[in-house]
Amino acid sequence: MKTIAIIDDDIYIGDMLTEVLQREGYGVLRAYSGTEALLLLGQKKPDLVLLDLMLPGLSGEEVLSRIKGVPVIVLSARAGVSDKVDLLMGGAVDYVTKPFEIKELLARISAHLRTAAACGAEYAGALVFDDLCLDTSGRSVTAGGRDVKLTRTEYAILKILMQNPRQAVAKSVILDRISGDTPDCTETSLKMHVSNLRRKLREAGGRDYIEAVWGIGFKMQEAAKQSE
Repeated sequence: MKTIAIIDDDIYIGDMLTEVLQREGYGVLRAYSGTEALLLLGQKKPDLVLLDLMLPGLSGEEVLSRIKGVPVIVLSARAGVSDKVDLLMGGAVDYVTKPFEIKELLARISAHLRTAAACGAEYAGALVFDDLCLDTSGRSVTAGGRDVKLTRTEYAILKILMQNPRQAVAKSVILDRISGDTPDCTETSLKMHVSNLRRKLREAGGRDYIEAVWGIGFKMQEAAKQSE
């Protein structure tokens, strides 16, 4: 049985999520403050955390920075793009804005649990997008549980895109960010590197993970979008 920790001081939301998750067959842990959350996580390791930001004691952001090796979905009323980007960059695997649809949240929970299982031990130091896992410590990549061999430039490009999973990244930004590792990459060769990267990921995972955004650059492509 997979266990999910709910960290939220809103009793109504916490009780509602507990009932829904238990009905779906999950075990549930509860914490009502940031301090209580750290005590709880220090004693038990859940398979996934649902984290509110506005907590008494330590804030959700502070709690997030101390959670390692467990996927965290942030649940918050904050809807600003900058808030979402900061939290995703800070270690959250997803951001769901309150109020939310239960079916969507359950789908996201299921998807991230599958990804964590596919990444295995690598998950603790990884960037994750759907079933794509990039290990930032070992410089390895898996798609659908299969290893993907990337060049230094391809790895650098993928890392930037996965650090900004919900937005298009301009070609100029990619070139600037990877210039330290791959100074010979130009706008012309970037297209070739992205093409090779997309092909390798598609061969391993069986679908496209990156899409071109006309006039801008590239962004990560969610599996759900391809089935629409």
